[in-house]
This record gives sequence, structure tokens and C-alpha cells, in this order.
Amino acid sequence: MQLLQELKHYRKPLLPRSSRRVITYLLTLLLSCTLAFTILHLLFPLKFNLAYSPVITASDGSVINAFLSPDDKWRMQLEAKEINPVLKTAVLLKEDRYFYYHPGINLVAIGRAFVNNTIRGKTTSGASTITMQVARLLYPNKRTYWHKITELFRALQLEWMYSKDEILLLYFNLVPFGGNIEGVKAASVLYFHQSPQELSLAQAVTLAVIPNKPSSLRIGVQNSRIVAFRNKWLQYYRQIGAFPDKDIADALQEPLAATRQDAPRVAPHFAYRMFRQYRNQPVIKTTLNRQVQEQVEKLAYNYLQQLRHKNIHNASVLVINNQTHTVEAYLGSADFTDAAHGGQVDGVRAIRSPGSTLKPILYAAAIDQGLLTPKTIISDVPIDYAGYRPENYFGNYSGNITIEQALATSLNVPAVKVLDQLEVQHFVQKLSMAGFSQIRKEKNQLGLSLILGGCGVKLEELTTLFASFANQGRYIPIRWLQNDSSKVYTQVISPAAAYMVNQILTQLKRPDLPHNAHNSTRLPKIAWKTGTSYGRKDAWSIGYNQKYTVGVWVGNFSGEGVPELNGTDSATPLLFDIFNSIDYNSPESWFKEPKGTRYRSVCVESGMPVNSFCTSHTTDTYIPGVSPVAKCTHLKQVKVSADGSMAYCTSCLPDAGYTEKWFPNYTPEILTFYNSEHIPYQQLPPHNPACPRIFQESAPLITSPTADMEYILEREEHQQLMLHANTHNEVKQVYWYLNDKFLRAGAANEKVFFEPPHAGHYKISCTDDQGRNTDIQILVRYLE
Repeated sequence: MQLLQELKHYRKPLLPRSSRRVITYLLTLLLSCTLAFTILHLLFPLKFNLAYSPVITASDGSVINAFLSPDDKWRMQLEAKEINPVLKTAVLLKEDRYFYYHPGINLVAIGRAFVNNTIRGKTTSGASTITMQVARLLYPNKRTYWHKITELFRALQLEWMYSKDEILLLYFNLVPFGGNIEGVKAASVLYFHQSPQELSLAQAVTLAVIPNKPSSLRIGVQNSRIVAFRNKWLQYYRQIGAFPDKDIADALQEPLAATRQDAPRVAPHFAYRMFRQYRNQPVIKTTLNRQVQEQVEKLAYNYLQQLRHKNIHNASVLVINNQTHTVEAYLGSADFTDAAHGGQVDGVRAIRSPGSTLKPILYAAAIDQGLLTPKTIISDVPIDYAGYRPENYFGNYSGNITIEQALATSLNVPAVKVLDQLEVQHFVQKLSMAGFSQIRKEKNQLGLSLILGGCGVKLEELTTLFASFANQGRYIPIRWLQNDSSKVYTQVISPAAAYMVNQILTQLKRPDLPHNAHNSTRLPKIAWKTGTSYGRKDAWSIGYNQKYTVGVWVGNFSGEGVPELNGTDSATPLLFDIFNSIDYNSPESWFKEPKGTRYRSVCVESGMPVNSFCTSHTTDTYIPGVSPVAKCTHLKQVKVSADGSMAYCTSCLPDAGYTEKWFPNYTPEILTFYNSEHIPYQQLPPHNPACPRIFQESAPLITSPTADMEYILEREEHQQLMLHANTHNEVKQVYWYLNDKFLRAGAANEKVFFEPPHAGHYKISCTDDQGRNTDIQILVRYLE
């Protein structure tokens, strides 16, 4: 019985009927509201697309440039990590201290505001939460009761779809600061020229109070009113203990001298390029080193002032970090505002003639092809390639010279000869691999003049190419953005070839050392190469060490040439200044010798491995299995008569009465050069005139006129054509024929002139006194 009574007792309801009705009503109301909200949310979804001002930042996160948003606002996107904790505290305590506790609507605040405003008959206090303010900023409308209701609905939507921190971040990005400035980041940059993270307490509270009255509290116009309003809130923060008393005391004394300033305009060419290249990114985080950039800008601007009296008005600079492969400085022109001289032209991307700056990659490619080594001897003498006659910069010639001397002194003729051996298309392919766009486009139109500047390149391409010498021959594309982690590279030249070129370009005894360089307090430890284009329109100097590669171009964007313009004295001084500024304390360590590089003894006279007759030796760098291994042939053994008056061959060698002597094995072009310059040399005695042998090898090489060329002459001027041929050492006389008819005889290397009797095709033949013959064809036309 007792158990039944207890069961009846537990059947009694736990709550009174009236309470259950209230709970049922509330649950029904809650479900109805939830259902209504869901339906309204589906009918009127929360849609917004914030258009931010594109911002370009440096590697340290500072803003270096910015552009208006599509709706002409200064609205710079603030990231969560950039929120200043002091500013966050100040805003939350002032605007919505219960932000993290309510669902977007503070019913207590709404009730309080309703009572106060009803009693006093006017609006004396607000009830908008930060979420509601964000809703109003996203959907701006006139302040009416209906719009207030829609604002509440949007606030609930925001709370449903976003976290509290995301809503607060939206607030910091949208809050108005007067005019077309919106968001904390834009206000920090345009009013204080610093990032939000660097704001002081006084500055943070200033930005916290302005949004209440953005039109009447305008920085730079009503600073005294702003200070009074700011200090009022600082006193409030002191009362509630929001910040340390000392910090508040300092903030109260801090003056407000800020005014609205223009957006930063550091590296304008670089910024415009990044803006066009990454249009959909509100914050473009670049690798630019602001300190290096500002140093380069100052140096280039001041340096250019010294050149203006010479009618030189433009300069461009690119600085690449060889270790990170990032751009640290980008100077499109030394003075962006110089409209009279095309200051807004981006010289880093402009296509110009490279002058001699491509020679290092040419010699490196030839080393990799096994054509030469640094000590290889090459002739620097006048030469003719089907009418193309390259000349050295100073118009003189050096005769036989080593490859390292030819590169260090930037001689033109040896470079053209090496390119001819390497072949133009092979070299063009090498440059195409290294990203030379214009060369790739014109690859079928380029010839031997390519190596002397007969092509188009960009400062960006040249600087990146030279950076490959600092990276063991690896061509690594430039990294523009911080989040670029690509590790793609192309092995353009071998590490060994890069090392050999590095050693050559470090030499200080060279003609492209600036004339006043020895007066400098400190010369940078760098490898560098200069270049001057035809017509003295472009001056180049590209240098590198282990840390940096710096490319400098100086000239006029208009293309106007200047007689005083050259890479040595116009571009290299700026290059040295930049290295001394950005890498002054660089270690003296240099590039280490890579694996696969060896040393050997070579003959000084030829640069080839020593032979038994070689008496002068030197040490040369070479690549085993690649570099040439043929032994030296700078001397040849000749059998001569006892009195030395004639030479013999195997066909006419007598049984006795002769001896063997060593004679220099000169090439015909060197002999021609020695004769023209009246340089004495050891000549071979004439060959035995009674010898019956007809020689085939070493026939005369006709250098003028040029084979298969068309010559246009004026009949009334009685113009003549020159006949000339390079011959072997033992040749004393040559015989010239015109259309198989004898014209005249002449001494070896003598220049003979004749006037073509009529227009038409001519066969020109040259036979030496050994019976060796060479024929060429030309076409002659007369102007009527």
C-alpha cells in the first residue's frame, strides 16, 4: 500500500499548470521565431562583397603604396593579426562591452534606450551593438523604425554566419573616419602614416572616438575638439582601470598634430606593376625591402643630379637577393615626377640594347661546349664576316690575347669570334632559357651583332641572368610575393663555368673600373660587367656578390644618345654606391670552387696543355671531360737549308745539307695584323722553288671583297674595290685573277685596288706562291 501511495505521489506534475503554459508558449514562440528567421534568411540572404583598396606592402608589412577601391574609397583590408589590442579594448569598452556575450542584439540596452529616449523626448542614448553597426555599414539606409528592424535582422544573420572575431574585424574594416576614409587601417596609414599595430594609446583612442562624429571630428581640421573628446574617454578608461595610469597620463599629454596625408608612394613603378599583375588581391604582400628601396631611391636621385648637366636624365635599378631570389629594390626611374623626361616610364621593363653585357654568358656557354678555357688564346684582329666587320670600343686591337683578358677588357672582336664558333642559334636558345622574351621573339632575325648589343633586353632580364652566376649557373625566376615558395630553376650554365666567369669579373685591373674608383674609401667586393650601346644611348653596369645582384641602367628614355655616356663612368659609380650602402658590412668570403673544376698547366703562348717545346707555363682552370685536351701547337718544326734561305717539305727534302728549326705557327689573320701594324715577327724562309708539290691546305683567305655580296658603285666617281687575302707564314707573293684572267701580282697581305670595268657578276681568284687557290663570287652594280 505504501508503495502505491508513493507511485501516486510521483505522478503529480513537477510544475504548476500555469508555469507549463508559459514554457509551452515560450517554446512555441522560440520555434516560430526561429522558423520565421530561417524563412526570411532564405528569402533575404546576407550578401555583401566588400571592395577594398588594393594595398602593396613591403617585406616588413608596412604599406608602400595603395590605390582607391572601385567605389573610390580608401578602405584598406585589416587582417586579424594586425588588430592593435589597445584599440580593440578601447573600442569594445566604448561601443559594446558585452559584445562577446549577446547574440548580436542587446535587449537590456534596447530597453534602457527606449525608456531614456521616451522620458526625455529625444534620442539621448543608443542601443546599437557592434554587430548592428556592422549591419548598418553593410546596408546603409535612412534611420527609420523599419530600417532599425531590418538592421536587427541583419545583425542576427551576421551572428549566425560569422564568429565574433570575424564580426569585429568587419567593424574595423568598415568604420567611417570622415570623407572617403573607411576602416582602421586606412585611417592609421593616411592620418598617422603607420600601421595599426604601431598606434599609441592616444592614437588608438582617437580612432575609437572619431566614428561617433566622423563629419565633425575631422583630423587636421578639428584637432582641438578631437583632443578634448579623446581625453574625456581617457579619463573614463582611467576610472574603470582599463589601462595603466602611467600610459593614460602619457596619452593625455600627447599632442595631436596629425593631418590627412596622401597614401604612401614608395616604389611607384613596382607598385603599379604588382597592382596590374595581382588585381584580385586586396593586400599584395611583396618581398620589397623598404629600407633598401629608400636607400636606392635616394642614391639614384642624388647621383642623377650630377649627370643632368651632361644631358643624362634617367636611371633604373633592380636589386635581387641571391639567397632568397626576391626583389628587394625596384626603381623604374630615379624621379617618377619628372614628366619632362619620361619619369613615369618603367626602365626595369623597357627594352633596350644591352651593349656588351651578354659577353659573360657567351664565354660561360663556350666553356661548357668545350671550346675554350680562361687561358685559351684568341686573336683580337680586324675580321670580316660577310661584310660585318666588328670593331673594339676604342678602335684598337691587341693581337693574341687570353679569353679572360678578352672578357675582363670587354673586347668586341674576340666575342664575335667566340659567338661564331658557338653558333648564334645555340646562344639564342641559351638566352631564351634565361627568360629573354624579345630575343626569343626575334630568334630567327638575330646574327653575330647580337653579342655587341644587336638585340633587345630588359634590365630585369639582365639582372636575373647575372644572379645565376651567383647561384652556380642556375637561372631562378624572381620571387615577387612573400608566399611564393616555388623552387623551379633552369641550369643555364654549369657551376664550373659560372665560377670561372666569377673569377674573371672580379678583377680590378680592367678598363671598366670608374676613373675615380681608386679614390673611393672602400671598393665593394663584387663581380661586375659594364655595357654601352651603339650611339651611347644606354649605359649598363650589373654586379653581384654572394648576397645581392644589382642591375643599373643610365641613359635617356627618349633614346637620345650622349657622347659622355658609357657604362664605366655613367653606371658603375652608382652600382658601387648601392653596394657600399646596402651591403657595407658584407663578409670578404667569395664563391667557393665547385666540384668538377680542376687545374692544369698550359702554355702561355696558346693556353693549350703544354707540349715538349713549351717553355712558359701558367695554371689554368678546366672541366675534365669537357675542356679541349689537344696539346699546344704554337710552334712548328720546319726543315730548312743549311744557310736558312729556303724551307723543304717531304717532297723536296734533300738527302743532306738541311737542318730542323722551330718557327712560330702564326695564323694568317695574325700575320696580316702584324704586317699592317708593322709588328716584327719571325718569318719562315720561302719554300724550295724547285719543289714539284702542289699544296692544298692553308689556301689564301680572301677578306676583301666579301664573298656573295652586292657592291653598288658610282661610275662617275671611278670607285675601286680592294683586294686582300690572309696568307700562311711562308707565302711571299699572291696572284689575283678577275673572271679567270690575270689581274696583277702582289706581296702577301698587300692591298690591291681595281676598278670593275662593267656591272655584273665577277669571279675573283687568289693564288699564292705555293699554288694554293681560293675563289669567290661578287655582284657589281652601277648607279645610273
